[in-house]
Amino acid sequence: MVLESQMQLESEYVMRTFARKQVAFVDGKGMELFDDRGNRYLDFVSGIGVVSLGHCHPALVEALSAQAARLMHVSNYYYIQNRGEVAQRLSLLLNEGQDEHAPVWRTFFANSGAEANECAIKLARLHGNARSRSGGNSAPLIVTLEGGFHGRTLASLAATAQPVKQRLFQPLPEGFVSTPINDVAALEQLFQREGARICGMVVECVQGEGGVHPCSAAFLARARALTSACDALLICDEVQSGLHRCGQEPFAFQKLGVVPDVVTMAKGIGGGFPLGACAARGSVGAVFGPGDHGSTFGGSNLAMACALVTLQTMEKEGLGRNAEQAGAYLRSSLARLPFVTDVRGFGLMVAAELAQGVDAGTLVTQGLDAGLVLNCTGPSTLRFLPPLVCRRTHVDELVAKLGQLPAVQGEGPNGGRIAHAGGVRGAVDQ
Repeated sequence: MVLESQMQLESEYVMRTFARKQVAFVDGKGMELFDDRGNRYLDFVSGIGVVSLGHCHPALVEALSAQAARLMHVSNYYYIQNRGEVAQRLSLLLNEGQDEHAPVWRTFFANSGAEANECAIKLARLHGNARSRSGGNSAPLIVTLEGGFHGRTLASLAATAQPVKQRLFQPLPEGFVSTPINDVAALEQLFQREGARICGMVVECVQGEGGVHPCSAAFLARARALTSACDALLICDEVQSGLHRCGQEPFAFQKLGVVPDVVTMAKGIGGGFPLGACAARGSVGAVFGPGDHGSTFGGSNLAMACALVTLQTMEKEGLGRNAEQAGAYLRSSLARLPFVTDVRGFGLMVAAELAQGVDAGTLVTQGLDAGLVLNCTGPSTLRFLPPLVCRRTHVDELVAKLGQLPAVQGEGPNGGRIAHAGGVRGAVDQ
């Protein structure tokens, strides 16, 4: 069987950077995955928010197969089909809700979210250095948010203000300073103290790896005002939250009412094919010149074919609207479970906080046995990132199976019944 052979081979030849679940998936369609024994699973992880169209969507399979038969890769030294169309479509999506005279967005294509964020960091530093060359102050600092996650390369890890992830990899690149999420007073104090030295601020509009914690509209509005006042770039990391993951609007920043200077994205943009992108608005998009940044594989023939059909299919099938509606149903359904104390998020980017005595990791393991692919971001937090084709029937199956898992039945660890442990139940759009 695939599972046994892969476990043996990987134990000897693959670096152990992941504690894999003991299942080998070999097939998939839509919301469903199948293992090497033919067992069916309902997927509420979607490759960590990647498989936006569902597994093996016919349009994506056809586009990838057709492109692979023609031309796979030639590098960024040359023009290819689809790259301009994808960048144009992204510009239109990023300007959704703006007037017709809004500046266009220029995009750099990479292979992952970490690479997209590295690009944004370099762009902010170049912008800050240009400011100092024009007679202004040196501006090397980039503001980040505590609990955020921006990648595992050294610079993106330095921007990830989580000491537990950083401590083994010191020294990290300098020039990053963090502040608490949604604390306007602390943000104002930081900019008052360091504003002249700040070249950019990186925020996840919804902190995904931290447990699906949205920024407040008031906090983002103040971040926008403060960065504008000191000629620093506001960078929205939409690697996980973008491309209709959070609902009707293409990007979470649009839901929260701000317009950033730079937006990074990855995950769902290729429907499952590796692709990242860093888009910059107006004059910021012209800061880079030839040789300032680059990628061998970024924006390849295969990647652009996949991105174009993914974006087209999202629009054609109304997946933003579906994410909004199915997400509301998912949040309200989870909030009714007796062992869930809080639900938060937007669209199909959702977290459920569990009652005292219910371990999220145990639910993930037991869920797999019950045919559910689940994810936890902490000991008491389940995160749900299903494909954007998720329907009410899928949610109903999820909730029914969750309620039957052994970990939420019977006695709690201290002899008491599993029950609510406080918190705000049903607060679906915090």
